[in-house]
Amino acid sequence: MPVKTPSDRTQPVITSERLVLRPLRADDVALLAKYSSDKRVAFGTRSIPHPLPPEASATFINAAMADDREEDVWAIDGTETYGVSLLGVISLKALDRSQSQIGYWIAPDYWHSGVASEAVRVLLDNNPHDNRTVFAEVFQDNPVSARILTHAGFEYIGDAEAFAVSRNCAVPTWTYLRLMG
Repeated sequence: MPVKTPSDRTQPVITSERLVLRPLRADDVALLAKYSSDKRVAFGTRSIPHPLPPEASATFINAAMADDREEDVWAIDGTETYGVSLLGVISLKALDRSQSQIGYWIAPDYWHSGVASEAVRVLLDNNPHDNRTVFAEVFQDNPVSARILTHAGFEYIGDAEAFAVSRNCAVPTWTYLRLMG
């Protein structure tokens, strides 16, 4: 499936010391497929299937670039620091009443490097949806992501569960909330 051209709906480019958060683009398809087909990445998310179907990455990029998209998705670009244009993705899904839900995943080669923490921090600092509240959830078997959220100012608000496509079952989660300045 070919990747379409970007939509006219703007999404800001956000920079930090080591990273650039930018909208996904067609040339991200190969790295997106490589990383999201990794079972460790898929098992850490609700929505990435495993094994990854051949067209899934192009479909994801097309949805992320659509005018009527359900969430804003940024590539975590590490070109300047790591020489790699896609280290993972981070997203904000708009909810109602000035609220969004944040989600992210990082390629395993960059786990424990501070990339996820920096991407979460800079996205929240820039608050592109002008949120009053941001929610997050992590699978309970992923305590590293829970620490990333608490270090970014999120407060634990309870347990729940979410269906994970890759695992084909409901997985226990921890839910977090951050009130924005």
